[in-house]
Amino acid sequence: MFVDIITFCASALLLWFGANWIVTSAALIARKFGISELVIGLTIVALGTSAPEFLVTINAALRGHNDISLSNVVGSNIFNLGFILGLMAMIKPLVSTRTIVYRDGLLLFLTTAGILLVSFTGELGHVFGGVLMALLITYLIYLGMKRESPGEDELEDLKGKKASWLDGLLLVGGFVAIAAGGHLMVTAATSIAASLGVSSWVIGVTIVAAGTSLPELVTCLAASIKGKNEMLLGNLIGSDFFNFAGVLGLTCLLKPLPVSPEASSGLIVLVGMVGLVLIMLRTGWRLTRLEGALLVGINLVRWARDFMA
Repeated sequence: MFVDIITFCASALLLWFGANWIVTSAALIARKFGISELVIGLTIVALGTSAPEFLVTINAALRGHNDISLSNVVGSNIFNLGFILGLMAMIKPLVSTRTIVYRDGLLLFLTTAGILLVSFTGELGHVFGGVLMALLITYLIYLGMKRESPGEDELEDLKGKKASWLDGLLLVGGFVAIAAGGHLMVTAATSIAASLGVSSWVIGVTIVAAGTSLPELVTCLAASIKGKNEMLLGNLIGSDFFNFAGVLGLTCLLKPLPVSPEASSGLIVLVGMVGLVLIMLRTGWRLTRLEGALLVGINLVRWARDFMA
C-alpha cells in the first residue's frame, strides 16, 4: 500500500501543476490573440481550475468506477465548503454580500437539491447532464452580460506578462499532467480502498476529493496571504457550482452515472452543508472564526464517520 500512497501523492501534484499550467499559459495565449479579459476569466480560468475534478471523475466513470466518479464531485464540494472555507474563516473572518448569498449561494443550493432529487431515480443520465450544462452556459452568459468574471483575481497576477513559445509547451504539458494524474489517482484510490477494506465511495468522498481540491486550497491560502479574503467566498461557492454543473454535467452527458445509496446519503449531507453555510453567511453578513471552526469540525467528523461505517 506504500507504493499506492506515493502514487496518490504524485497524482495530486500532477493535477495541481497541470491545472496551474493550463490556466496560466492558456490565459496568456488567449490574451495574445486579443481575447478580452472578461472572456478569459469566464472560460479558461474558471473552468481550468475544475480540470482535476473533471479528469478524475470522467476517468473513473469510463473505467466503471462509478462510486469514485460521483463521490469525487460530492466530496470535493463538501471539502471546499467544510475544510477550506472553514479554515479560511478561522484565519480571518470572511465578509459576505447579498449577491453571494441570494444569487450564487442560492443557485448552488438549488442545483445541489436538484441533483439529490434526480439521484432518487437511481441514475444521473444524459438528459440531466445536458440540463446541468445548459444551466452552466446560461450562468456564464449572465455573468458576461453583468461584466463579472470569476477568474479576475487570477488574471491580476498575469498583468505585464506576455505569451511565449514556452507557454505552448506548458499548455500541452498541463493537459498531459492532469490526464496522467487523473488516471493514477483513480488507480491508486481503488487499490488503497481494497487494502483498507473500505468502499470506493469512502475513498472517493474523502481522500480523492481532498486531492482534487488541492488547487483550491493552495489558491485560497495564497489569496489569504495577499489579504484578498473578500474574494475567497465567491471563488469557493463558484468552484462548487462549476464542479456540479460543469464536471458532473459533462460526465453524465458522456456516460450516465448510476447512484448508490451511499451517494444519495452524501448528497443529503452536502445539501445540509450548503444550507448551513448560507445561514451562517446571512447572519451578520460574515463568516466568523467560530463558524469556520464548526465547518472544519463537521468535515472532520464526516470523514471519521465515513471510515468507521
